[in-house]
Amino acid sequence: MSTISIVPSALKCRLTALFLAVAAAATISLPSAQAAYPDHQITIIACFPVGGGTDLAVRIINVQLGKALGQPVIVENHGGAGGSIATAFVARAPADGYTLLACSSAFEVNPSLYADVAYDPFKDFVPIMVIGESPNVFVVPAQSKIKTMNELIAQAKANPGKLNWTSSGVGTTPQLAGELLKAKAGIDMVHIPFAGSAQAGTAVIAGLVEMYVANYGSVSGLLAAGEVRPIAVTSAKRWPDFPDVPTLDELGIKDAESGTFQALFAPAGTPTPVIDRLAKELAAILAQRDIREKYATLGLPVVAEGPDAFRARIAREVPMYKAIIDRAGLKIK
Repeated sequence: MSTISIVPSALKCRLTALFLAVAAAATISLPSAQAAYPDHQITIIACFPVGGGTDLAVRIINVQLGKALGQPVIVENHGGAGGSIATAFVARAPADGYTLLACSSAFEVNPSLYADVAYDPFKDFVPIMVIGESPNVFVVPAQSKIKTMNELIAQAKANPGKLNWTSSGVGTTPQLAGELLKAKAGIDMVHIPFAGSAQAGTAVIAGLVEMYVANYGSVSGLLAAGEVRPIAVTSAKRWPDFPDVPTLDELGIKDAESGTFQALFAPAGTPTPVIDRLAKELAAILAQRDIREKYATLGLPVVAEGPDAFRARIAREVPMYKAIIDRAGLKIK
């Protein structure tokens, strides 16, 4: 004979009520936790020192972002190793949305340029947003007899290894743009790197080099003063500030588009709702006219490229820069 266990009706009601309460709590706990973000200060780690392009770009928006999120957003600068020190630091930070990274295109370049980089651009970060981007510009001294890029290429071919060019440093996106030009145009010019755009600009003004490849933001002052002459730009379309200057593509130098972006990242594993919230608030801030005007003064037009498009960009550009670096034999130990 089988034994049937009967649960008293009163106990059964209490168990049912308890089950429903637990289920309801489980249902609302995740959204409630997500809705609480942020509940304390957020820190943006800038990968370059105070006063640099990355630092200036993020300080235009950090206060506005804090107001939108309801918590302070401060900026700390962790310069060194071309931005790699700050990037590695944030890669090891908790993936909770309270420590973010502000970095330039160096984020994509450094893993191929440096012999030992303590982060993986694909595995260690979630891209949030590209704030803005400037193209690279090829300029010559104002007094130079070279008037066009075609003239420079012709002279370089006629005098292999005798013409000099400069950039703001080894491994910078302007240098890589110059290396790409050399490879695609089949020319041999000697790169003379300087420690920063100020020294490189002085060299080109003095006529010590035949060409200077620079990020538009760093050379805009020299262009405005008429101290250098632009002969080509790396953007997809002609640049509004000098509409008569052709793109490399127009000159028949294909697949050479490049630039320098400023962007925000979060450590890998940061919850998607947090990334979405940050991207949403940043897009709204970057849409404001006064903010866009401030970026324009830096030579950094607003892009506001969100997580998905930014992720695709990283997947495309990291191997592109690696190929240029490997071809040129560049490596920093």
